[in-house]
Amino acid sequence: MPIKNRDDYKIYLEADLIARKLDRWKYSYRVMHPELYFQRLLRKSEYLKTKKFNSRFSMLRYNLSLRKLKKVGARLGISIHPGSIGPGLKIPHCGSVIVNKKARIGKNCEIHSGVNIGMHKGGVPDIGNNVYIAPGAKLFGGIKIGNNVSIGANSVVTKDVPDNVTVVGIPAKIISENSKSQVRRAYDMVKKSRLHQVAK
Repeated sequence: MPIKNRDDYKIYLEADLIARKLDRWKYSYRVMHPELYFQRLLRKSEYLKTKKFNSRFSMLRYNLSLRKLKKVGARLGISIHPGSIGPGLKIPHCGSVIVNKKARIGKNCEIHSGVNIGMHKGGVPDIGNNVYIAPGAKLFGGIKIGNNVSIGANSVVTKDVPDNVTVVGIPAKIISENSKSQVRRAYDMVKKSRLHQVAK
């Protein structure tokens, strides 16, 4: 679900804030929550990417935004390419979060430090909605991770994971079935709130 217009852009920004249990952006968060500042730059780049072919000025704005995103990301140790992660993203801490630019991650994902989502034999992970990825986890190759999945700390995931399970270990194995990821359903909360406002 890529950002297609300004309304989508606003929803993504709001959902990312709610994932952190915050209700609005404050300038001080650039220092207090630099990883959230990175996410805002990520969303801005995603939005400007939809407009970059409209004019030379739009292309320039996009390229400048992308340059700033990469600069801040290098400082924080976060490498995420625009358009790879859905709304409601939560990165609780700075430090070594690497997501291959071809990977696709759904809504309401929580990614902790030390996580690497990478390519192996030409394939990259396709990750569902409401997924919790604990510190140090590694996901490689053309695997599919289902919805409502929790991936334990330092796990190495190289095979498909079904919905509603918890996996841990090297290699990762299912330790709990019919379990629900405890990530905050931020995007769903935003959509529900907006539908309620329209209904009024």
